[in-house]
Amino acid sequence: MQNRLRFQFRKTDFVLLAATGLLAALGLLILYSSAIQSTGGNQLDTSKQILYVVVGFALMWIFARSDYSILKNYSRAIYIIMVVLLLIVEIFGATRLGATRWINLGFFQFQPSEFAKLALTIVLAKFFSVNYDQTDKFKYLVYSILYLLPPLILVVIQPDLGTGMVLTVIWLSMAMTSRIKKRYFVIGAAAFIIAIPLLLPHLAPYQRQRITTFFEPTANPTGTGYNVNQAIIAVGSGGVFGQGLSSGSQSQGNFLPSQHTDFIFAVLSEKLGFLGAVVCIVLYCVLVIRALWIAKNASDRFGTFLAIGIATMFAFHIVINIGMNIGILPVTGIPLPLISAGGTSMLISLVSVGILESIYARRRTLTVGSKEVYE
Repeated sequence: MQNRLRFQFRKTDFVLLAATGLLAALGLLILYSSAIQSTGGNQLDTSKQILYVVVGFALMWIFARSDYSILKNYSRAIYIIMVVLLLIVEIFGATRLGATRWINLGFFQFQPSEFAKLALTIVLAKFFSVNYDQTDKFKYLVYSILYLLPPLILVVIQPDLGTGMVLTVIWLSMAMTSRIKKRYFVIGAAAFIIAIPLLLPHLAPYQRQRITTFFEPTANPTGTGYNVNQAIIAVGSGGVFGQGLSSGSQSQGNFLPSQHTDFIFAVLSEKLGFLGAVVCIVLYCVLVIRALWIAKNASDRFGTFLAIGIATMFAFHIVINIGMNIGILPVTGIPLPLISAGGTSMLISLVSVGILESIYARRRTLTVGSKEVYE
């Protein structure tokens, strides 16, 4: 029994697990506190979010105990399911605020675009790991892009430009880790910069407004710049120690829109202050750094690419969400992992951590004499 416990201890990344648990707990605390003495109808049923967290940790445990290499065997089925779900949401999906992103299951609003982030990561991890020695050939760059394009097009037309950016960055991080020649990325970046003036007229009006607001957030404080200005006010009003869980003029008075999702970091900063925000960011840094460490020490290339994709997914969400909350990046509607309200996002985030734990449990080992020493 003692040997078994010691074995399980070595198979679990408790640093990653602790950071994940603390972030999820912090999210529940902020979501619950934002409803305390809140005026208006912008309240959240925290019990649902607690249920999502409990189910998510159960799924995380299942994936952590399973061999992640199984995902490689089912990557084709995962890709087909992803594309089919994205097509279903286009036909039968529920529409909110002009965007069709959810499938109403009655008891649960499922968001296929969140699933697509992890699904594409798994599919690309298999592609780049299996073809690693040949990825210096141009045709394999084209093949990888062909995997990216169907889900990218389907999420952009929802419209969900934020998720489209996440999918692209996941592909980019894995492509740059492969043997694809770096000059292709330079050429691609130059082509994208040149194409920006041609792409802007084709953006939805609200997307163009977000870009304009980014450059001039105070130009229309009661209109297009309202969200960003209220978020900045909330972050600044928290001071060093915060106003307290039951306080906060912007959150408790419902002046801050989407405070349970897109702008939850502003609520956190208002209630817990600069110190609370720093703790949150440090926990995220731990999560991403551990994911990258796991990628470095994975026992095979599939595990390396898979962990890199997951680390990129988390890092991009964190940087973009916090950046838009403090006014240094445009608003894109990307949730803050493990903290923002939302069932699909929470479940996918915790499943992703479970996969990281599985890769950690099967990391490279060294044999010294008759003993197995973990790196």
